Amino acid sequence: MSYAKVLCVGLVGVTGHLVEVEADLAAGLPAVIISGLPDTTLHEARDRVRAAVVNSGQSWPNRRITVNLLPATLPKIGSGFDLAIATALLGGTGELPLAPVDGVALLGELGLDGTVRPVRGILPMVAAAARSGVTQVVVPTTNAAEAAAVPGVRVRAVDTLHRLIAYIRGEGPLLDPPVTAPAAEPAVPDLADVSGQALGKRALEIAAAGGHHIALLGPPGAGKTMLAERLPGLLPPLDDDAALEVSALHSIAGVLPPGGPLLRRPPFQAPHHSATVASLVGGGTGLARPGAVSLAHHGVLFLDEAAEFATRALESLRQPLEKGRVLITRSRGVTEYPARCQLVLAANPCPCAKPAGDQYCECPPTVRRRYRSRLSGPLLDRVDLQVTLPPLRAAELTSTAATSETSASVAARVATARAAAARRWSGHGWRCNAMVPGPALRQPPWRLPATHTAELRHRLDVGAISARGYDRVLRLAWSIADLDERPRPDGADVGEAIQLRTGDL
Repeated sequence: MSYAKVLCVGLVGVTGHLVEVEADLAAGLPAVIISGLPDTTLHEARDRVRAAVVNSGQSWPNRRITVNLLPATLPKIGSGFDLAIATALLGGTGELPLAPVDGVALLGELGLDGTVRPVRGILPMVAAAARSGVTQVVVPTTNAAEAAAVPGVRVRAVDTLHRLIAYIRGEGPLLDPPVTAPAAEPAVPDLADVSGQALGKRALEIAAAGGHHIALLGPPGAGKTMLAERLPGLLPPLDDDAALEVSALHSIAGVLPPGGPLLRRPPFQAPHHSATVASLVGGGTGLARPGAVSLAHHGVLFLDEAAEFATRALESLRQPLEKGRVLITRSRGVTEYPARCQLVLAANPCPCAKPAGDQYCECPPTVRRRYRSRLSGPLLDRVDLQVTLPPLRAAELTSTAATSETSASVAARVATARAAAARRWSGHGWRCNAMVPGPALRQPPWRLPATHTAELRHRLDVGAISARGYDRVLRLAWSIADLDERPRPDGADVGEAIQLRTGDL
């Protein structure tokens, strides 16, 4: 037999596709040809596979070897095809019966000594194999615990190519996924640690209840960063679908904790202000990898010192914030990643940022205006809540009275509000108020009475807010009503939403 075929999985973005790895051995000058749109890493697999096969005690066939990856129109990237290529090639020699791995997906990178090394993206690969009807996968030992998180698939582990060959020949077993104790999650910062700032806490609670973006403006030391870091602790834990989606993104990026279960806590990403466009929205050679906005999917993206970010980097977030996804086009193809996160911006009022107030500011008015303009109007128009925090007073900072609510008590109200919104929008597929399209809120049965929206309509007519801002105020009003456990917003809710949107307190 000079032909053999095994299964593998390829990734394009976060989407996995079942790939058939064919190997054909023919007479001719010895060579290894890999076809099927391989990238540079996959082209180099011929050298890795040859060394691994020889160092595993097998003879290398001196024939013309053609390896084809189907479907041929799908780009193939990465080293996760090595194990499947080596198995198909040895099966093509006729010395390795492949019946034991028929219908089994083989995933893993090969070292020159024949060891099977871990690869990124095992979680979405195994999930894609399960969707395609594959019931058993063979993965590197280091990736086995991660792969076992996918339900409905039997996961077997392998540490060397020699072990896999022995299993196929019936001379030895494969390994079971190791049983590891889940790592203790780090403690979540508590909202009770924040002194004063009742307005900021109220805005943070509303943002958590509706999934809204929020901008926190004010002098240094006002508590902007502390508030932002406590937002994930107010959000509900991720359900099964969201946890699998978030964990898959972190697996592709190579930042999923080894041996741990699915991520259940909403992620928190806080890139440095020197971050590039590629690090924020995704990029890299070949097909792009996920950026911070995708790693914060179903969680929080915090941009501290937002005015210090490069303008191109900030403006690149406008489309992901609006669509909830990132579409990156490269010469080798198009990559799409989900990016449904909550953006939190924190910025000082000016470069000198004197904490005592405007009377001590050393910046000329032109410098202050230029600094504020780094956060462009189109970007801020996509931010639902825009809150200016006042400087802390000594009485607030030194108070020993336990008057602040804990994150647990606020999170309970947020969970109740989110459950009410989910029930209301369940027939439309929207999870929270921030996902509801504006036309839906402006049409019956969700349209609010004219008496409740009179001020809002006036501000739209005079140009004080945009049409996008009009819809975002309505979403905020619904979140405020949900927190108060009322079925519909009233005029007071719309008024509070206008104040939190425009800063006109």
